[in-house]
Amino acid sequence: MANDPLAHGGPLPGAGLPHDDPMAATGLPRDDPTTGTGLPHDDPMAATGAPRDDPVAGTGLPHDDPLARTAAAPEAGAGRRPGTGALEQDPLPTPRTGTALGAPAGRREGREKVTGKARYAAEYPLPGRIHAWPVPAAVARGRVTGVDTSAALALPGVLAVLTPGDAPRLGETDDATLAVLQNRHVPHRGWCVALAVAETLEAARAAARAVRVGYATEHHDVVLRPDHPDAYEPEGGAQPSRLEHGDPYGAFAAADVRLDTEYRVPPLHNHPMEPHASTAHWDGDRLIVYTSSQGSTTVRSVLAGLFDLPEEHVTVVAEHVGGGFGSKGTPRPDVVLAAMAARHTGRPVTVAYPRRYMPTVVGHRAPTLHRLRLGATADGHLTAVLHEVTTHTSHVREFVEQAAVPSRVMYGAPHLLSTHRVVPLDVPSPSWMRAPGEAPGMYALESAVDELADALRLDPVELRIRNEPDAEPGSGKPFSSRHLAECLREGARRFGWDRREPRPRSRTEGPLLIGTGVAAATYPVLIRPSTATAQALPDGTFLIRVNAADIGTGARTVLAQVAADALGAPLDRVRTEVGRSDLPPASLAGDSSGTASWGWAVHEACAALAARLAEHPGPLPADGLVARSDTAGRADADSPYARHAFGAHFAEVAVDIVTGEVRVRRMLGVFAAGRILNARTARSQFVGGMIMGLGMALTEGSTMDAPFGDFPEADLASYHVPAHADVPDLEAHWIEEDDPHLNPMGSKGIGEIGIVGTAAALGNAVHHATGIRFRELPLTPDRILSGLLSER
Repeated sequence: MANDPLAHGGPLPGAGLPHDDPMAATGLPRDDPTTGTGLPHDDPMAATGAPRDDPVAGTGLPHDDPLARTAAAPEAGAGRRPGTGALEQDPLPTPRTGTALGAPAGRREGREKVTGKARYAAEYPLPGRIHAWPVPAAVARGRVTGVDTSAALALPGVLAVLTPGDAPRLGETDDATLAVLQNRHVPHRGWCVALAVAETLEAARAAARAVRVGYATEHHDVVLRPDHPDAYEPEGGAQPSRLEHGDPYGAFAAADVRLDTEYRVPPLHNHPMEPHASTAHWDGDRLIVYTSSQGSTTVRSVLAGLFDLPEEHVTVVAEHVGGGFGSKGTPRPDVVLAAMAARHTGRPVTVAYPRRYMPTVVGHRAPTLHRLRLGATADGHLTAVLHEVTTHTSHVREFVEQAAVPSRVMYGAPHLLSTHRVVPLDVPSPSWMRAPGEAPGMYALESAVDELADALRLDPVELRIRNEPDAEPGSGKPFSSRHLAECLREGARRFGWDRREPRPRSRTEGPLLIGTGVAAATYPVLIRPSTATAQALPDGTFLIRVNAADIGTGARTVLAQVAADALGAPLDRVRTEVGRSDLPPASLAGDSSGTASWGWAVHEACAALAARLAEHPGPLPADGLVARSDTAGRADADSPYARHAFGAHFAEVAVDIVTGEVRVRRMLGVFAAGRILNARTARSQFVGGMIMGLGMALTEGSTMDAPFGDFPEADLASYHVPAHADVPDLEAHWIEEDDPHLNPMGSKGIGEIGIVGTAAALGNAVHHATGIRFRELPLTPDRILSGLLSER
């Protein structure tokens, strides 16, 4: 926080609003009641500032009246969709905040980022800092027989080359991808077999290229296929590998209409703007690390175990993170290598992965092979859903892309089968990528539902609404809130779905075929324990401290809004400190759980502080007053409800029959994700996810070169992330939900729901345009042309 003018209790930047100005906390123009509500300006509810289903609106009671919600709130369990089954009482009713949240406050760190003042992991100019460059394995499987470092060490500025024979020894770890340079085994191409350390980055890179490594190669297997003899159903995991209800095989065989189809999603790779990087140095027996991470609390714990240190002897700083999308959810080898090299040389060391190394060392979305069987009655009611997925993992660490899980959430069918099989191969270890499981799983499921709608000659929006479940199909739990049908209807209205000609290939513009498509979206609500402190200072400001990770989502800003809301204070009087392991421990930024988890702790700490302030007479002591919260045992408690966010995607595409190019003309997403805490950052998250889904559908894809044992698409030229020219007219809207079964803010995670379903909506639009069903992503011109030519 060296650049923070408030670090020593100085004046607040941008202050100027009086403490009693009710607009100060919102950041809104005084005369615009609709800004940030998510409601159109002509909506009669807009001027109230309340969500449509706010029980206080229209009662004549002020929102801060303690009687308002008790007088107007429905009974426990009320407000649930008909037929979900009633619980007599919600055993753990969650307290709710006031109504100040939702303002489109700008990112607090935005100016630092755009002016270059924000420091990222590789940008800390520590005295005596040096650089290290990994040497990747050049074989797909085998053993290192020798490492010749003489040519590398002879280069100017080269200080050392660490090898499996002389690198510092590490402690035991549950994540074998971090056990670098500990033995001579090579589990896959790109595995780190040496580390060159030099005075400059250029010298370290040259030294790495000068290292000569000998190998004893072994036969490798990198090809995923559904009939692989080593396939198995994994145990453990977030969800059981197999879930079966009723008689899915018999019900499918007896169905009036049957669909049996397959879809394929290729390997996909995270490419955040900031590559994985770490700077480490030792101060005696204390380790200080600056790293690009989605959770520095986790990094500290892992490093303490690897280097046999008490956790309090490890400090991890990740104040600014240039994106992660899951790939920085847990520590990667860069932070371990930096700490090893720093211990070996006695100087600060930076390790920054070049982009070409990232597909093999930071995880990837594993490819998934889907078989879907849907059985339905003649009038479009599902009787059987069978979703079977085969994916790969590595021999280093098991990771399962649980892509069949969405079939346990989406549609009401009395007979259900949802299974996963995994094949261990000689490939880099897959890991988390935005909406793991849901993104590929919903592509396949929503594409199959579209096929079923065609077979039934039924509108695909109507088919989805017709199969809304009364409770979560997989668990039988009632939904805490489920407004998917409303998202579909509102999206159809905004998109002009009623003007669509259902017949494929019915609209042309010269050589262009025009089509539209729809798909639903879902993502679970996940909340983890966190701690936070809130401090009231004598100058009238408040300091919130929580080891949250701001990976570009605006966490600093939204947590300040949560605090201001709970304190009843203007937003510009609240500041936040995040991204350091010496702050109160918090969960990582992943699974769309960050704000829901950290915000709960921040809200409770601020509520406790407000109570202390109300009882404190006279001026505050010099060090102020502090309150602390720990949500362990509550945030992670089992809920009697199935908690999910939902959404609907609509897309229009133009397919060029000459070039095979697919151009997206417009995309629309409508989401039901609880209470939106910041209209500006929320829209950014929704839109960002939708753009990532566009890339998944049309441009992003990786292949496995079987003889070579590696991904050829190792840069942004061959792995095309959507650029500005690829992104069309894109809109994101939301439906306000009042869900009391989540957290004090009533919020659901929104970081991943935007990508879920987008690829299916685009694929369904391409089918509508061409009349051809493409079953493998991405929908590149070569695939489109091949399909078009096969129809001639």
